[in-house]
Amino acid sequence: MTTREQQRERLGQLLELCRASRGWSRARLARALDRDPTKLLPDSGNPKLDYVVKLADVLEWPVSEVVDVIHGEHVAASELDATHTMTFLDLIAEVDELLRVGDYTNVVERARQISGIASTGDELAHVLIREAAGWDGLGRYTKAQEAAQRGLRIPGLSVRLRLVLQATLANAQYTLWDLTPALGTCEVLAKWYEMNPPERDIDHKRIAYVLYVRGHTRRRLMAMQPESSQHHAQCAADDLTHAIEMYDQLTEEYEDDRLRGFAHTCRGGLLEIDVELGNIRPQEALEQLYSETALPLTSDDTGDWQESLGWRCIFGSNIALRHLEGNALQRYLSRFLARALEIAERSNNWAMRERVYTMQYSLHRELSQTTGLELDYTISEQVHSRVGLAMGRFPAFRDTGWQILKEAKVTQS
Repeated sequence: MTTREQQRERLGQLLELCRASRGWSRARLARALDRDPTKLLPDSGNPKLDYVVKLADVLEWPVSEVVDVIHGEHVAASELDATHTMTFLDLIAEVDELLRVGDYTNVVERARQISGIASTGDELAHVLIREAAGWDGLGRYTKAQEAAQRGLRIPGLSVRLRLVLQATLANAQYTLWDLTPALGTCEVLAKWYEMNPPERDIDHKRIAYVLYVRGHTRRRLMAMQPESSQHHAQCAADDLTHAIEMYDQLTEEYEDDRLRGFAHTCRGGLLEIDVELGNIRPQEALEQLYSETALPLTSDDTGDWQESLGWRCIFGSNIALRHLEGNALQRYLSRFLARALEIAERSNNWAMRERVYTMQYSLHRELSQTTGLELDYTISEQVHSRVGLAMGRFPAFRDTGWQILKEAKVTQS
């Protein structure tokens, strides 16, 4: 069966589901879809957008879910070659290797295939954890969130895998700026670990990660909820300080540079928090971050260390936007954001790109308001295309993205 024939078959199944769930005749369904009853099912199996929107409305499903079903997103898992002789553990190890080398597209594809042969809930959870990691690597954080949520709906899941999926969900929520849900998920995890300390030393990585996500969620909430900024700042400081202590110890024990990068990111976030708490002057924190991020990247710097430098640029930009104006603001932000964008491009980090685009536009608006002039906002062709992609990845960025695309003048490469 061809791909087009498979799509047509799946679309036919959705139409039958519509009739069954609504109790409608074929003619009644055709009226709802604005179709001729004799041509209810498009020959191509690839319907136009207006058809998909009407179909989603009848089903009361999100449009994206309808599209996923038509294109086989929810059934590809069963398409693993039945003659495959590798064990489940062998297949998981294969996905882990793809993750290690950063082949995230194949991570997602392989994970979806393997899920079809998972024989227990825990095996399926292992697959979904890796699928979520693949989506995260591709900058598709909504998809990562959905994979974690599917995993958490598996009945009878082992405690360890449920905790991993909850932490995965919390990080996706944080990245997407769904800060209240992220905080709530972290609170559940932190409380559980308080009552159930891990038996193995290596499992302290999970506690450190929860503190990392919760601390940075609180750091963002300082600005989002100014009426509670001091409370969020103090809680964030406690979490990140504890996370730093744990990551430093774990880095020494396991000689894992990735953990060193997490600790470095925490220290940068703690500087931003200390400014809000009055523990350090903004200028002092900015100069410290400015000197650190001015150093050139070397071949010895791991990806996680480079990423931590990029986030320190973002933390410095946050401080500058809150406490500086005029030429000083422009000087710091120009340096920080240029370096952050360089690192984001090296690592293909969409979360960092979104922050850079948002802050560059904020700087433009600040300068326009300060000077009272209609200043041109100029971006490159590459940034123009990236902004559109970032809008798809970050629902919270869409309003800003539309403003950028509306106002920006695009320079030719």
